[in-house]
Amino acid sequence: MSLDAVSAAELIAWYAEMGVTEALDETPHDHFAAAPEPARQPVARLVSAPQQAARRPVDAAAATAPDEAALSARALAREATTLDELKTALASFEGCPLKATAKNLVFSDGNPAGKIMVVGEAPGADEDRTGLPFVGRSGQLLDRMLAAIGLTRQEHVYIANLLPWRPPGNRTPTPQEVAICLPFIQRQIELADPDILICIGGPSAQGLLGVSGILASRGRWMEYDTGRRMIRAIATLHPAYLLRQPLQKRLAWRDLRAIKAALDAL
Repeated sequence: MSLDAVSAAELIAWYAEMGVTEALDETPHDHFAAAPEPARQPVARLVSAPQQAARRPVDAAAATAPDEAALSARALAREATTLDELKTALASFEGCPLKATAKNLVFSDGNPAGKIMVVGEAPGADEDRTGLPFVGRSGQLLDRMLAAIGLTRQEHVYIANLLPWRPPGNRTPTPQEVAICLPFIQRQIELADPDILICIGGPSAQGLLGVSGILASRGRWMEYDTGRRMIRAIATLHPAYLLRQPLQKRLAWRDLRAIKAALDAL
């Protein structure tokens, strides 16, 4: 049955009054009809592991299990008999995912024969760009802090980081990343063989000295086993934290004075 012009106009007016003002499709559909059967999905074909590897390259760091990566790091670190060999081994290591996102390996700076070794957390953007630790604003503050007790990195201090690659966005390293890289920094401390170890920041203090809560643990003398001998170790506040919290510089100054007294007593 067809509608005449008057009936059609009344129907359209009623639709408009009910809020139906737009047509979704020019072709009418019977919504009460049975739904069509869904199209058959293609059956996935099993592909062998060698074929999958050939089709898509997988990043070596992402493919390495954390435990396996830590074991590999420990073996590589132990084989290095000099700091240069350790740097070469670290450059060839593919077990840490951070290597894939970093621009440069940040190994060390300063004098390896210095009596003091400083270990920070991880490189920042400036360090990642230059390949040297503590060269940005926090590094400049660190240099001034060392100069306040008569030290320079060129002559007296050897500087490294807990992690040699920058975490994306300068985020805090994960426990997994620390565990993978820990054998390298431990071997680096052993080969440098300093008289005093300074852990700068919470992650460094926790990773190397096993203490948590940098404000509670800073300024307290501890012992660190290099593998060859026990050396004096102390944790202090990170310069980046001091830039955000200038009032805490008084605490860092106390730590520096303690370091100066220990150095004079050697």
